[in-house]
Amino acid sequence: MKKKKGILLILLLVAVLLGFTRLCTKHTDHTHCLLPDSVQLRVGDVVFRRGSGTTSHAVLLADREGYYSHCGIVVDSAGTLLVVHAVPGEPDFEGDPDRVKADLPCTFFSNVYADAGEVCRPDNDSIARIAADRAWRIYRRGVRFDHNYDHNDTTHLYCTQLVHLVYQQAGCVLCGPPTHQFNLPGLHCTCWLPSDLYGSKSLHSISKF
Repeated sequence: MKKKKGILLILLLVAVLLGFTRLCTKHTDHTHCLLPDSVQLRVGDVVFRRGSGTTSHAVLLADREGYYSHCGIVVDSAGTLLVVHAVPGEPDFEGDPDRVKADLPCTFFSNVYADAGEVCRPDNDSIARIAADRAWRIYRRGVRFDHNYDHNDTTHLYCTQLVHLVYQQAGCVLCGPPTHQFNLPGLHCTCWLPSDLYGSKSLHSISKF
């Protein structure tokens, strides 16, 4: 029995690291946006979402202190607010590689990808704008998703690493070094999980839905 439980845990952790932020698509003809109309996003806001798919559950199994399985940052593109986030398994077209994306907030918070969300805001607006600008530049460069979850490699990025990096470049360290270690066949890494950013003292919650 203990051996079976151990195998199950390994399989779940593999699911976390192979699809860290991928949320299973919900098959529904009635898509809607979870983000309330009353919530006014600002540039630099850090947004979190939680899905109901198996990968989301696997992320939360690994992130025992967390409630969310994915995050991104709000940016301004010629007056249109978008969410820049590093995500696998959400191609915009056939052959689209896993990469840093820029989606409309209602796409990011669509019930196709999430069943809960939250908007958190930094205390310093100037830093927030710098961080958002850095995130937009990363998106424009077409940076690929980091399937190795190597926080020392910034040529490829995963979701929490992206948000942490742009805020660090703006002069604000949202959290300490990564501490979540995974040693699995073919994958050995130490990474940040969503709860690490969510617990930052530099962010405060604006809306939870």
